[in-house]
Amino acid sequence: MGKKPSFSSSPSAWRYLQPRYYIKRPKRLALLLTLCVSLAWLFYDRKSLSRGHQEDILKLKEEVTRLQNTLDDIKGNVKDSAESIQNAEEVDKFTNDISVEDDPINLLRRDKVKDAMLHAWTSYEKYAWGMDELKPQSMIGVNNFGGLGATLVDSLDTLFIMGLDAQFQRAREWIAKSLSFDKDIEVSVFETTIRVLGGLLSAYDLSGDKVFLEKARNLADKLLPAWNTPSGIPYNRINLEYGNINNPAWARGNSILADSGSEQLEFIALSQRTKDPKYRQKAEKVIKELYRTFPKDGLLPIYLNPRTGAQSSGAITFGAMGDSFYEYLLKAWIQGNKTEVVTFYREMWEKSMIGLQSLIKKSTPSSFTYISEKLGNAVFDKMDELACFVPGMMALGSSGYGHEEANKFISLAEELAWTCYNFYQSTPTKLSGENYYFRNGEDMSVGTSWNIQRPETIESLFYLWRFTGNKTYREWGWNIFQAFENNSRVETGYVGLKDVNTGEKDNMMQSYFLAETLKYLYLLFSPSSIISLDEWVFNTEAHPIRIVTRIDHQESVNQEEVFPRHLYGRKEGRIEYK
Repeated sequence: MGKKPSFSSSPSAWRYLQPRYYIKRPKRLALLLTLCVSLAWLFYDRKSLSRGHQEDILKLKEEVTRLQNTLDDIKGNVKDSAESIQNAEEVDKFTNDISVEDDPINLLRRDKVKDAMLHAWTSYEKYAWGMDELKPQSMIGVNNFGGLGATLVDSLDTLFIMGLDAQFQRAREWIAKSLSFDKDIEVSVFETTIRVLGGLLSAYDLSGDKVFLEKARNLADKLLPAWNTPSGIPYNRINLEYGNINNPAWARGNSILADSGSEQLEFIALSQRTKDPKYRQKAEKVIKELYRTFPKDGLLPIYLNPRTGAQSSGAITFGAMGDSFYEYLLKAWIQGNKTEVVTFYREMWEKSMIGLQSLIKKSTPSSFTYISEKLGNAVFDKMDELACFVPGMMALGSSGYGHEEANKFISLAEELAWTCYNFYQSTPTKLSGENYYFRNGEDMSVGTSWNIQRPETIESLFYLWRFTGNKTYREWGWNIFQAFENNSRVETGYVGLKDVNTGEKDNMMQSYFLAETLKYLYLLFSPSSIISLDEWVFNTEAHPIRIVTRIDHQESVNQEEVFPRHLYGRKEGRIEYK
């Protein structure tokens, strides 16, 4: 096995994981040959393709000509190369794997998603640099999250993964010189954690650049006073300068379940990287307290009392204000590499899956599977698009069950994903509304009709593709991407829709459109070894965080933890780098 690329200093190394860069060395000749053969087959059979692919075919023709010229150059040099291929059988096995998983259509689709990211980022950079979000139609920036450069920080790992090195470096320089948390501003603890802290930690894990870790630690120190409550349940808002904490007036003094139970991944990761346990201890105390009285069905109301720890009133939902609590129970178990130390997370999650199944219903007449909501004893036939993260979560968690139970989870996940996809397909714009109602004989009808560029359905398609290999999920994702291109793209970025029925546009490009929606689309069309789920876990803002094994001994003595600085996966590991 030869040397692996080092990713400790430059995001440029990421491009070696993208198959189109393998042709730069004679050792990649076999891969290039396989790609050319695949392209040739595609052109031969082009008459069977739909008209919608004709433009793609023309572009692919140009690409195959360019690749053939490159191949001729390589052939001329390979005889004199000291790096001639020693084991053709092993190389053939590698190239066959890549050709199956990364066909030309997916290469093209991935590039189109990358073009969309460039369009969104360039617009932000031109009109809203350093501000939280861009209002594309007004061509101005706005600070909806305290002026912490939310879009810029949220986009770091997307830029890195896509190999947009120059853009990543400009963002890095702004963070090093201009990002400060010494501000007399009140921010959401949850939103700041998942977008800014999560974005900084992911950028550090990907690049190894310590400026991101230093900024992450500085921010976490500003947020920690939110957990200074008798119960350990944090208040959801904090003044960064003075540490004053409170909850929104509309919550009647309560903390929100999703807000209070969705900081564990980020704070645990920070403790692991800094060797300072205080961050993990603060965030994890919440879950351990809930564990003591966790109900058998694993379902909690959306309001928690930060003074007493009591579970207050409120709806039970996998949608708004409940969603990511259940997600983090599973992912904290994965983040700790599924060891005994984190077993309690998995136990809680499995209980919540019992409760989830009690909320499953089917519509009439088409039998769409959906997740209802509860308030007291009353059941409401309503499902948020936000709850469309559930199919992906179920696929991700299925591997912890036995074979039969895992198959049941995958089957239910696929049924729910079909419903979520139809949230999109059922509207004139082919974009989803915010929530849907299921009434007898009506199947589904849009409730709140706006679309604010949410990623949850695409996120689930990504996971289902990874776990089943079913190409249908890639096709669904492509259809949703085209709907965004047709309805949301404007000259100065991307906007949401005020109404998915009329197509009327709003004036906001959400930071998570760059952080989540486009990233999950890009990964949906990428080989599954790119950000391998064996090595990474995504926070609820789609920031990949390195999995690091947790064991009792390490946590008690604060032992140095080592995790690799490479991004290669099971396929790329077969390639030798010189």
